[in-house]
Amino acid sequence: MKTTNIVGAVVLLAAVGSLSYLAGTRSAPPAQPSAAPGSSPAKGPTGGPPAGIIIEARAPQVVKLPQSITTVGSLRSDEAVIVRPEIAGRVVEIAFREGQRVTRDQVLVRLDDSVQKADLERARANLTLSKSKYERARDLRAQGFISGQAKDEAENNLKVAQADVELAAARLAKTEVRAPFGGIIGLRSVSVGDYVKEGQDMVNLEEIDPLKVDFRVPEVFLSQVKAGQVLQVTMDALPDRTWPGQVYAINPLVDANGRAIAIRAQVANTDGRLRPGMFARVRLLTSEVRDSLMISEESIFPVGDDKYVYKVVEGRAMRQKVEIGQRRDSRVEILGGLSAADTVVTAGVVKLRDGAPVKVASSPEPAQPVGKADPQPPRKGDS
Repeated sequence: MKTTNIVGAVVLLAAVGSLSYLAGTRSAPPAQPSAAPGSSPAKGPTGGPPAGIIIEARAPQVVKLPQSITTVGSLRSDEAVIVRPEIAGRVVEIAFREGQRVTRDQVLVRLDDSVQKADLERARANLTLSKSKYERARDLRAQGFISGQAKDEAENNLKVAQADVELAAARLAKTEVRAPFGGIIGLRSVSVGDYVKEGQDMVNLEEIDPLKVDFRVPEVFLSQVKAGQVLQVTMDALPDRTWPGQVYAINPLVDANGRAIAIRAQVANTDGRLRPGMFARVRLLTSEVRDSLMISEESIFPVGDDKYVYKVVEGRAMRQKVEIGQRRDSRVEILGGLSAADTVVTAGVVKLRDGAPVKVASSPEPAQPVGKADPQPPRKGDS
């Protein structure tokens, strides 16, 4: 009887365990298949590659451009002078403000003129007396009371008196130092009360609109340069702008030391940003013309001292070093690094890195299957 009870209990426990196992198996979620060894994880909702960065790109344009000679030069004032007195004297007035524009014949410095005024008054008095003596001598000569020699001496004295007046007036005028031309006055080196000598430096005067630019080119370019050619001037101190200019003089003498030709051009400076003495980089455009590659200025970005662009190669942005030349109407000439068959990024450069996947904005979008509805239409209340 005992044995029968034990066997029954074992059978009951086995039945309960089987029922529990079956119930757990039916309620558990189906197992996900494991990824095969070496396979990559999914890259997008549909398992495709990640979307590229949207950019704009186009091929370089081939245009005919006149060729250029690149060199360096320096800016010079159109007119420049150091203002100096012609006579010695004490400064009684400075009639200008440093750094301001002055006009031609404007009084800059006045010297003490008391002595010169006294000399002029004495000369005028002598002139009046000499004129009276001459008139009497002329009348007496007509009446035969004096000789012709006496009349001639009176006439000569009159002329000497007139010359004395003019000399005294000229000396008086030299007490006023005037601007020989209009321009910008510099920094003075004298003050009121200073005694200045003849020819002593007082202040510099510069006419800076327009400016001259002096530069040299090797003598091998002699046949390519001539008066009237245009040029482009850039400044290291003002790298954001290019100034146009024109050659107006070529020195007929070739420098025997450097075998170079000295050339002088004129550059407008209406806004006054340029200053005489500045270092200039000059690009002289010659008459020779050839096909050149041009791209947008927006495509170029600097890395250190070098210039780069992004090319589109098999759907990726590849950084490419380029050598640039002339600039024309927001476009830049490419001297090396690109070909006419390349595709260059023109917009979206700041978002790129070397090797990044890209998508050209002008490329057509994939067409949606006709009649296929959106998988999840927007619900009421969604934004």
